[in-house]
Amino acid sequence: MAEYSYQAVTSEGEIRDGLINAVDKDAAVEKLQRQGLIPMTVDAAPEHSSSGFWNMQIRLNRSNHQQILQFTQDLSTLIQAGIALDRALEIMASVTSGEAQKQMIDQIQQRVRKGQALSAAMAGSPDSFSPFYLNMVQASEAAGDIGAGLNDLSVYLERSKELRERTLSALIYPAILLFVAAFSLLIILTYVVPQFEQLFSDMGQALPLATQVVIGSARVLADYGVWILIALVLLGLYLRSLLRQPAIRLRWDRRSLSLPLWGGLSQKLEVARFSRSLGTLVRAGVPLLSGLSIASNTLLNRALIGEIEIATERVKEGSSLAEPLAESELFPPLMLQMIQVGEETGQLDQMLLKIADVYDRQVGTAIQRMLTILEPALIVGLGVLIAGIILSILVAILSINQLPV
Repeated sequence: MAEYSYQAVTSEGEIRDGLINAVDKDAAVEKLQRQGLIPMTVDAAPEHSSSGFWNMQIRLNRSNHQQILQFTQDLSTLIQAGIALDRALEIMASVTSGEAQKQMIDQIQQRVRKGQALSAAMAGSPDSFSPFYLNMVQASEAAGDIGAGLNDLSVYLERSKELRERTLSALIYPAILLFVAAFSLLIILTYVVPQFEQLFSDMGQALPLATQVVIGSARVLADYGVWILIALVLLGLYLRSLLRQPAIRLRWDRRSLSLPLWGGLSQKLEVARFSRSLGTLVRAGVPLLSGLSIASNTLLNRALIGEIEIATERVKEGSSLAEPLAESELFPPLMLQMIQVGEETGQLDQMLLKIADVYDRQVGTAIQRMLTILEPALIVGLGVLIAGIILSILVAILSINQLPV
């Protein structure tokens, strides 16, 4: 899978641009056409726009995610209360304190007053509203119930926010532990150990092997610490450049799903995100093929994206959704069973949303389980390292004290 930047025109004549994942350029064009867009330019995205772990690809900038969520909730409430769209936007603009938010609402209101549909008016602000968001609004317009569609959107954004914040919060404590461990070892090796090294050198006696290793490590860190840091940074940049290559990124993403602890958590995160996106779209009236194409853009794992692409082609040929997903062996059995039941009963949207709820809960459990193992391991590891350094120094001191005078 590769990432392409595009510029396209909607059926209302609005210009839209953004990023899209596809196997090749032709697949990207076909994907845009399934979304009801007329592609003008489709080019390989520059390297700096490659996806990172925290880029959720819903294209809602993290800095304004809360603003978009609040905008959606407020507009949904006003419209469901029976207030006309133009008046609702006017009210929201009058009570909004942020200048950027107020400007965005004013622009949308001006386009609406010119006769554009709400989805077309929002499409004029591509930095604020993702393709997923716009398709949801467009589907709710086709169904004749914008208020309900916006309400579903606000629920989706709220759940996505909760899932992201839960994951970030869970990783804060291990990150702090790692920082403290690294800082503590740095202080010990660069300040404490050199004090004893001078003492041992004055004694002129052979030191125990453990003490020699510790002192040697301190010397290497003092003499080559800067170069080691530069080498690590260069290594990180090199690995990052490798992961930008589609073939390598695909292999890495596929293998990462089988990693202990992290693999299961990553799979559950992706399944929850994809199921909620697709379920919300299908419930809003978006066709399944278009929904699959849009929902796949919310995934980060290229291996899973590739399997969704294959499933989309199979569904286009008349296959069920569960069958090609099962053949990939990358999706959990519970998800596949629930999708199959949803297809057989005609309640696919409800089952997809239930899948998202199930795996949201499992993500919380998996994070807690991972932290239960990771936190003690980090604490014990730090304790063992520091204790080993201290003991090596004590052994050397005791050996010196036992020498005959």
